[in-house]
Amino acid sequence: MNLLSILGTSSANAAGQGASGIIMLIVWVVGLGALMYFMMIRPQKKQQQEINNMVSAMEVGDSVLTTAGFYGIVIDINEEVVIVEFGNNKNCRIPMKKSAILEVEKASDGIEIEEKK
Repeated sequence: MNLLSILGTSSANAAGQGASGIIMLIVWVVGLGALMYFMMIRPQKKQQQEINNMVSAMEVGDSVLTTAGFYGIVIDINEEVVIVEFGNNKNCRIPMKKSAILEVEKASDGIEIEEKK
């Protein structure tokens, strides 16, 4: 065999190995991207959707927990603003955005628990 045929064969093998290496790299990048989506982004979107559904189902008289950690009772609901009454003082009514509400406990849930006892 001459030198040209040996060089031609090895360069063809190197090109084939390089192409398979690039394909494996792409597979790894896509795989890691999919893993990050299913481990980080999807659960966060699901949690945000649950919070949006809970806030949209909120009614007057429901007990709420705000992002600041205060418990209160919903007095009035507008499009983006909720008026919440805090504590025993009936004059402590604060308007806040719906996005500041972390949890909602329905007023009917507390009544059912008391009736069961």
